[in-house]
Amino acid sequence: MRLLKKYEFNGGIKGFKLGWSVAGPPLMTVYCYLFGNVMIDTAQPHMAKEVVDIARENKIGQIFLTHHHEDHSGNAAVIQKKFGTKVFGHEQCIIKMKHGYPILPYQKYIWGKTTPLDILPFSEKIETSLGTMIPIHTPGHSRDHTVFFLPEKGIIFSGDLYLGDRIRFFRADEDIGFQIDSLKKVANLDFDTLLCAHNPREKNGKGHVRLKLEFLEELYERVIALWKQGLFEKEIFRKLRLKEDYFTKYFCFGNVSMLNGVRSVIRHHENRA
Repeated sequence: MRLLKKYEFNGGIKGFKLGWSVAGPPLMTVYCYLFGNVMIDTAQPHMAKEVVDIARENKIGQIFLTHHHEDHSGNAAVIQKKFGTKVFGHEQCIIKMKHGYPILPYQKYIWGKTTPLDILPFSEKIETSLGTMIPIHTPGHSRDHTVFFLPEKGIIFSGDLYLGDRIRFFRADEDIGFQIDSLKKVANLDFDTLLCAHNPREKNGKGHVRLKLEFLEELYERVIALWKQGLFEKEIFRKLRLKEDYFTKYFCFGNVSMLNGVRSVIRHHENRA
């Protein structure tokens, strides 16, 4: 099944929701956003045909990547090759995209594999049809993660920083401590529209960011309190009555799970000690 839905957001921003599966509804979907000649993220490689058509029809001249993960960078190379489009990313994203990176079988199945390419560093301020756009480094979900802020419109393209008010599972390589710092940084900005790559919030975006921040701060504090009492990871998980999505955990070979959240908190705390 190939899913493509178009949405209109504040400021005339177009959002395209894309999903793919061998049969039945896609397990996961992702958005890419367009305004003027700008595209924010490029969706999954499995949907290359649709995304290339979108880029052609909208005369996309610049692509800005929130981070290197394959559901965000997946079609940057093919668009660049076909149209000579300039692609920009954080310095750590540039390294990842230049040399490529390994992915697990479930990632290749759901999204497809990203093609390496050379991308450019973005400037501190980017002039667009909606005014100045400011890239803000927000590590935690990945080291290169960046959000893009349109202060004149009160809009943030948040990549995977938000995802939801409460999180049911975490990637093994995520750092919750850094995510908390990044969410605090974004929560201090003046915006209302939060254009998340998986769960956009057109109204009260800042409120949703604060809800996620509160959720992660509470989780962090409770995990560390039990860790200091001498409990181990799985004991903490049971003590806090956290729930595991076992289908997701085993489908993703343990790379995505709620237990990873406990591990991330402990790892961050120990590294800062």
